[in-house]
Amino acid sequence: MTQTQHPTKLLTFEEFLAYDDRTDTRYELVDGELVEMPTESQENCDIAKFLLFELAKHFPITLLAYKDIEVEVSGRRATCRLPDLVLHTESKAALIGSPRNLITRDMPPPALVVEVVSPGTENRSRDYRYKRTEYAARDITEYWIVDPELKKSPFASGWRDNMKIRS
Repeated sequence: MTQTQHPTKLLTFEEFLAYDDRTDTRYELVDGELVEMPTESQENCDIAKFLLFELAKHFPITLLAYKDIEVEVSGRRATCRLPDLVLHTESKAALIGSPRNLITRDMPPPALVVEVVSPGTENRSRDYRYKRTEYAARDITEYWIVDPELKKSPFASGWRDNMKIRS
């Protein structure tokens, strides 16, 4: 997945929340800059769905958010991430009545954030380096990185076989 920078001035978090380019394009806010997040590969979506169904065996489905959640984190400037999967804690209760599915820094952090790494050096660096630091600073205690390219996951082995994905 290749991201393109959206050419705008640096945005505050409030400006990001109000931003509307009249498209359905999803953006992360990274240090005040809009970063377009294109549609993910089918393999990445399948992996995230697989994890969603596995987690749903152990947690109430109402505590799980799949591809429809934003998490405000700290950066040099305003930053907001779009994780692939989230397991809520008290953060779910804080969202009730909110106009947007966004966990802000003044809300309790989720218990778990999962990112499925998209191909490419930039994506790998973002997930392994930047997001790891941002989520840790946000007091998110569990951050899972699933890397299809390196065949790495939070599980010991066999996750690709269970999903019946062909290499």
